[in-house]
Amino acid sequence: MQIFRSDLPHCAELTGAVVVIDVLRSFTTSAVALAQGADEVIAVDSLEAAQALRQRDPNSLAIGALGGGAPAPGLDLGNSPSQLTGLDLRGRSCILYTAGGTRALNACGHADMVLAASLVCAGATAARLRALAPARVTLVVTGVWTDRDGDEDHACADLIEALLRGDDPPHAPFVARVHNSDFGRRFSAGDNPHLPPADLACCAGVDTFDFAMPISRRPGAMVIRRTHGPTSVL
Repeated sequence: MQIFRSDLPHCAELTGAVVVIDVLRSFTTSAVALAQGADEVIAVDSLEAAQALRQRDPNSLAIGALGGGAPAPGLDLGNSPSQLTGLDLRGRSCILYTAGGTRALNACGHADMVLAASLVCAGATAARLRALAPARVTLVVTGVWTDRDGDEDHACADLIEALLRGDDPPHAPFVARVHNSDFGRRFSAGDNPHLPPADLACCAGVDTFDFAMPISRRPGAMVIRRTHGPTSVL
């Protein structure tokens, strides 16, 4: 298995198996929503698409954030995993729009196999890839911006790559990198109501969940579901 790295601007060029990583917070939020019983997370690449889907499905929960983390207007919740932990989402769909993660996911829609990932399901993601054994895997880091180093996503990518290569590294250094990343420090500062420390605690957990998040295509969206087995994702 060949393992490569890429980023949001290059998603349209990627082929083979692609893992789109967004630790803070898109795919931690997605994992929590699925763990709370949501049937699926519908990831869209525009706020307008999220708002339109929400209007068509009154039972759905629409989640989203703008660049920097402020809640997206016209949706039910901001992109906050800690706000989802007490909700019963059984029988509901979640709609998700974010400035990085969901845009990257949709930009990778042409790839042969796509998974969403974060630190909370890194081990299950690597296990699924090992079971499916694609010839090449590209780990996409979405958190690099002009004012952010994205090291929380690099840390997750490093852990997944280590697991794919047969290593079993200690978790503490990866947790520390999430906390010490540019964006992570904005959560720990506690001075922005849209970036609560409780979200950082959720996002820095390694293997909180034992499922991977494979993607299926839907017109105008990518659909995230949970799986424990190596069945086809497309």
